[in-house]
This record gives sequence, structure tokens and C-alpha cells, in this order.
Amino acid sequence: MAAAKGLFAKCQLFKWNIQAISAGIFQNGMAIYPSFYIDPIFRKEVQQELVQSGEIDQYAHLPTKPAANNQTCSLTFDPDISLFTNYLMRDGRKNFARQLVEKSLEQVKRIQLEKFHKCTSEEDKAKIELDPKVIFHRAVTNSMPLLQLMPVKRGGVKYQVPVPVSHHRSRFLGMKWLIEASREKDKKTVRFWTQLARELVDASNNSGRVIRRKQDLHRQCEANKAYAHYRWS
Repeated sequence: MAAAKGLFAKCQLFKWNIQAISAGIFQNGMAIYPSFYIDPIFRKEVQQELVQSGEIDQYAHLPTKPAANNQTCSLTFDPDISLFTNYLMRDGRKNFARQLVEKSLEQVKRIQLEKFHKCTSEEDKAKIELDPKVIFHRAVTNSMPLLQLMPVKRGGVKYQVPVPVSHHRSRFLGMKWLIEASREKDKKTVRFWTQLARELVDASNNSGRVIRRKQDLHRQCEANKAYAHYRWS
């Protein structure tokens, strides 16, 4: 009996220690750092802006998270492209996903250069954007939805209620739709990076399947606006 009581006490002590560790470490979801730790400012241009505005002093003594291993102050680093690469990656093959994104941006450059050389007037040439990163950001921005439908059950009936989308969720949906639209084509006839480049160019011009998908979602939200009050009820 004494041995059983001692074992029970050890188990309870181990359980309390695990709870204390979990409360101390996992305060912000699954993050190691507490919620009052601020995100790192690793971009040099942002740091220079803070120095010039005099706001750098308020960050001097604040606890800060360390920068991630993929965050760098290099001129070639783009957080949105890095995030898009992570969404595109499958089975942990990040190098392969990065190669696909680089080939897609290269193909975007080729498409825009072909349009540029076909133009006869300087005015038409000035309207064509040749930077593939600008086209990528414009395509993602144009693909981001403002509303989405959320199922809400009331009185045994499930209604599709339109709700606003957060910026993080909207950006995820825009990037996800671009990837899904690029994967719909036949792999035997069209390479993935070629189709992704076409989708990026179309989305940057507010056309293409991704833009139509966003517009269809907005029309569905408009049609179900009578159920919007179920969001708070």
C-alpha cells in the first residue's frame, strides 16, 4: 500500500511539472516565446527608417524573438515569395519548390519581354511591367478575397453566412488558388511553372481563373447577405 501511494504521488508530481512547463513555454499557441516578445526587425531598410524617425529607442529594451533561419536582410529575400514557396512545397522538398518558383518568375519575365518587343509605340512599352516580383505581388493582391462563406447551423438548418476575411487568411487563399489553378492543366502538355507564370500574369491584369473564382465567391456572399446576422446570433 505504501509503495502504491508513493508511485501515485510521483505520478501526480510529474503531471504538475508537465503542466507548469506547458504553461510557461506554450503561452502563445505552440510558440516557445511568451506573447509579449515582439517579432524581429531584420530588414535593414526598416531599421534605417526607424533610426531616421527616432522610433528605434523604444525597441532597444524590448524582449525580441530571434529571426528565423529563412529570414535574412539580403536584397533577394522576399517574405511573400518565401511564404508562397512554403505553400507550394510537398513532402518537405523545399529546394524543388524553390526551383519551381524561380522558373515561374523567369517565365513571367520572358512573357513580359515578348509583349514588350511586340509593342511599336513607347507609350505601350511604358505600360508593360518587366519586373516579375512586382507582377507576383500584384497577382497575389488581386487574388485576395474580401469575404468568405462560413457554415452556421440555426434551427437544424445550416446557412452559408458571409464573413470578412483576415489579411493572413485572405493572402493564404489567394496563393492557394493560384497554385490550384496552375495544377489543373495537363502535366504532359504544359509544365507547371509555365502555367503558374500564365496565371500570375493573368491575375496581375485582373483576369484569369483565379480572379473569376474570387468574383464568384463575392457573388455568393452577396446572394447570402440576408444571413449575415447569423454571424452574431
